[in-house]
Amino acid sequence: MNQSEPHDAASPDARAAAIEEQLTDDERFGLLVSMMGTNTVNPHRDPRIPEGVPMSAGYVPGVPRLGVPALTMSDASLGVTNPGYREGDTATALPAGIALGATFNPDLARAAGHLLGREARARGFNVQLAGGINLARDPRNGRNFEYLSEDPLLSAVLAAASIDGIQAEQVISTVKHFSLNCNETNRHWLDAVIDPAAHRESDLLAFEIAIERSRPGAVMTGYNKVNGEYAGGNAHLLQDVLKGAWGYPGWVMSDWGATPDWEFALAGLDQESGVQMDRLMWGAEAFPENLRAAYEDGRLPRERLAEMVRRILRSMFDVGIDAWAGTGTPADPVDRDEHHQVALETARQGIVLLTNDGILPLDVADPPATIAVIGGFAQLGVPLGTGSSAVTPEGGFAGVVRVGGPGIMGASRNLYLHPSSPLTALRAAFPDAEIEFDPGMNPAESVLLARRCDVAIVFALRLEGESFDLPDLALPWGQDAVIERVAEANPNTVVVLETGNPVAMPWRDRVRAIVQAWYPGQAGGQAIADVLSGAVNPSGRLPVTFPADLADTPRPELPGLGTRWGTPTTIRYDEGAEVGHRWFAQQGRAPLFGFGHGLSYTSFDHADLSVEGGAGVTATFTVTNTGDRAGTVVPQVYLTAAPDGPRTRLLGFERVELDPGESRTVTVVADPRLLARYSTEAGAWVLTAGPYDIVLARSSTDPVATATVHLDGRTFGS
Repeated sequence: MNQSEPHDAASPDARAAAIEEQLTDDERFGLLVSMMGTNTVNPHRDPRIPEGVPMSAGYVPGVPRLGVPALTMSDASLGVTNPGYREGDTATALPAGIALGATFNPDLARAAGHLLGREARARGFNVQLAGGINLARDPRNGRNFEYLSEDPLLSAVLAAASIDGIQAEQVISTVKHFSLNCNETNRHWLDAVIDPAAHRESDLLAFEIAIERSRPGAVMTGYNKVNGEYAGGNAHLLQDVLKGAWGYPGWVMSDWGATPDWEFALAGLDQESGVQMDRLMWGAEAFPENLRAAYEDGRLPRERLAEMVRRILRSMFDVGIDAWAGTGTPADPVDRDEHHQVALETARQGIVLLTNDGILPLDVADPPATIAVIGGFAQLGVPLGTGSSAVTPEGGFAGVVRVGGPGIMGASRNLYLHPSSPLTALRAAFPDAEIEFDPGMNPAESVLLARRCDVAIVFALRLEGESFDLPDLALPWGQDAVIERVAEANPNTVVVLETGNPVAMPWRDRVRAIVQAWYPGQAGGQAIADVLSGAVNPSGRLPVTFPADLADTPRPELPGLGTRWGTPTTIRYDEGAEVGHRWFAQQGRAPLFGFGHGLSYTSFDHADLSVEGGAGVTATFTVTNTGDRAGTVVPQVYLTAAPDGPRTRLLGFERVELDPGESRTVTVVADPRLLARYSTEAGAWVLTAGPYDIVLARSSTDPVATATVHLDGRTFGS
């Protein structure tokens, strides 16, 4: 609800307003700052954090005399992570966000959210820094693995479901990083330049839909500038769009080390996060040191201070953290086995079968086969992305390879392995087969094993993480050469990719199957074995486009890449709203693999497309499993042309499980904003009257049927 709307005495707004009036100024300013606990970057305990308070990403003092709980924050999305803050602190390690994106399954996202909320409560955390929703604009972004997809609708639907799950456990969730935090290189000094209307039709639309659907308690801003103004101090984004046009009633927090100036408060920032990081980055703590002085001399209006506080209090009461905070009692007991199953099912559903000439599922029982498992530290576990999202699983990591790098996050740039060994899982899946391992360190050595085995499975990985972008799409450490040589030596070669982004595949046509497993979490080894053996029918779909070459992307050369840490960088997102599959369709370029692509061990028929127009688009069709085993299909509906010309938008999708021979009718109702254009002049969405082409497809590059409908013109929204 918009804060200007009337409310009753028991509403979160009324409670927040009543309590704010009773606070002292010291208490008000205390709520506007979070302190980071001790860790490798911040090794000394901050005296503002009381003794006995567990270390965490952020601590905000409460006001016990008025029933206002302290805020205790942890990083999240891939699990309740607490990097460096508590020795021995472990949690369920979920697959990467991009793997969740590949499931196209909001129910699974919601289950993961419930998991996060329960485990957060059990540790005494009442704020989860979750809801990463930045669009994958560039396949070299080191943090894409944390996010969900390149598409606004898919990202919004899944993020909203996850936030719903978290907040159903009376734990506040953020949605982040608002907005255009789409590259990591010199992110504190990056200016993301974009046409404002295009911004509304892409990245901001993802935030808008997610916020509408899930009402997250807080929005976290990005490190970067947007059109010349830092996101945390960008009045257009925070005041005009988020709090104005959208009527967002919660609070806006900065990212850690992203508040160089107290005047961000005048532009809409309500809380400075991790103030020690701001001192490290900018030489001062903006809110504790300067905001109070600005208030005393009248530069910060009294009403603005009150509003900042009310927004924070409102979210506390709206989500209900005041009902339990401090007790550490989850709504339901934490069931580690149940949570492991959520991690396993996410990994299974997120695995994408990219190519398969029939070798999968593997049939090795008669006669017993010999299998070479090569590379990827498969004897130990599966990799994860680095940075603040990294989760330590129960029992700790299976291995750590120290890597390092420049900048403030360099110390955390290490290859961590979750203890779910694909080699061990494959031996369990194929007990009669002879399975041997080679580390993949030397192509010639790998060939010695591959040539004497019936099947070779090569695991290839890439280290990706926060604060670092990739220089290209190649696999590092000579892994392409290993795959090339193994494929020459063994005609039955299967490649399993464990990455957070698309990769180049110079060997694509020389291997029999390619499996994209992403960073699959604590149960990843079992999930991979389940798919390779056929115990699970693969159902994942690509949430990002795999380009054939960086030359086909909007920025073949990434601005600022390789420059010294601290170098100001400008990235022009001239593709505007045409992100990912939208760009490839607009440019008429064929990707290596299209958005939404994914194979199965069965087959499906899509038929009987019927589309209704008028005020909007409603598409109805039938999907049938025409194969001999149960499987899951993800039909997708796209806009491909409007009265103003060709334009591609994902309008909807549905994940459908079908037994052999089973059919189901599916209906997709399009959000009208996906059909319209945003007009900055009108300050509204404009739907032009005329014909619209609607396509039913298996993926963005695999259309099945097309219908043309007429839509009425109208202007709506803001």
